[in-house]
Amino acid sequence: MAGSNLFGGLRVWLTAAMSSAVLGAPAFAHEVTPSIADLTVVDGQVTVDLRTNVEAFVAGIDLTELADTNDAAEAGEYDRLRAMTPDALKAEVQRVWPRFAADLLLTTDQGDMAETLSDLTIEPEPDLELPRSTVLHITAALPAGASALQIGWPASYGALVVRQQGVEEPYTGYLTGGDPSDPIMITGGQSLSGFEAFTSYIPVGFDHILPQGLDHILFVLGLFFLSTRMRPLLWQVSAFTIAHTVTLALGIMGLVSVPSAIVEPLIAASIAFVAIENIKVKGLSPWRPVVVFGFGLLHGLGFASVLGEFGLPQAQFVPALIGFNVGVEVGQLTVISLAYLAVGLWFGDKPWYRRYISNPASAVIGLIGLYWVIERTFLA
Repeated sequence: MAGSNLFGGLRVWLTAAMSSAVLGAPAFAHEVTPSIADLTVVDGQVTVDLRTNVEAFVAGIDLTELADTNDAAEAGEYDRLRAMTPDALKAEVQRVWPRFAADLLLTTDQGDMAETLSDLTIEPEPDLELPRSTVLHITAALPAGASALQIGWPASYGALVVRQQGVEEPYTGYLTGGDPSDPIMITGGQSLSGFEAFTSYIPVGFDHILPQGLDHILFVLGLFFLSTRMRPLLWQVSAFTIAHTVTLALGIMGLVSVPSAIVEPLIAASIAFVAIENIKVKGLSPWRPVVVFGFGLLHGLGFASVLGEFGLPQAQFVPALIGFNVGVEVGQLTVISLAYLAVGLWFGDKPWYRRYISNPASAVIGLIGLYWVIERTFLA
């Protein structure tokens, strides 16, 4: 009886913990996404078109390792800014511009540059269910004799994608941790080597799983909770990996395109399906790998949509794409490893594992998936 109470308590704790994660799950409007800086140099003037979620900066949110602005102490201020009209938000951005400019690194081999906020482009009628994309048009005079420049900002501002425009061999970089870009040759000709492109895009893929890819995390956990045996997990992960690799490549090359309004609800449905089947079917069914493969095709389109937002270096497209995919796989394996260390290692061989751990966890995952289906279909 005491053992039953213990395991019943464990079931309650696990369900409560996962429910807490759901309540903290990122609503689209609060999701933290990388900022994108398009860098152009024409006739001695540097222009940086910075596309970002500017409300987070104005609110003073520290985006270091943050996936959801709801988790920040300044969440209330962020929501207030999200509801502002474009004119009101523009005034707020101009008010904090001196602070932002002081944090923005824009320097050359001939010295620093003085940045000016020349204009802002703000969505006139933003969808409050989505992050509002604001473009800051920043200009600076290029010092005489300058041949290279660098750009960057503090880690608290989050990840920054830098894309050089207007040259034949442009620089593309993904900056995290407050690290500045490498020196960028103004005339171009500094494209990444294949190995550099491969290694630099591994963290991009990993970051899309941990910490930002909650829907992909839940899908992988759904695969994990089917069985503690290695063979069913390998079959599922292999099918999922092959499938999303195919559509990721096809999607990023523009050969396949499906609107996110279709893909995102179907991804949510895939989460619900694998979780519910965990409860109804004991062990690996003959159709499970096939179904997982089909859902993997959908998830690959989701990866392609994210990667397409900030692009790949044209000169090293294939190595960067492979690096991104490797990062995704490492992220997925990390999720599985953490789940195994948390529950599988200790309780996986217990006769009550399925009843008190796997089924409750799968039920919560399934409820999240069903909620997201409704949210992404009818509330979007």
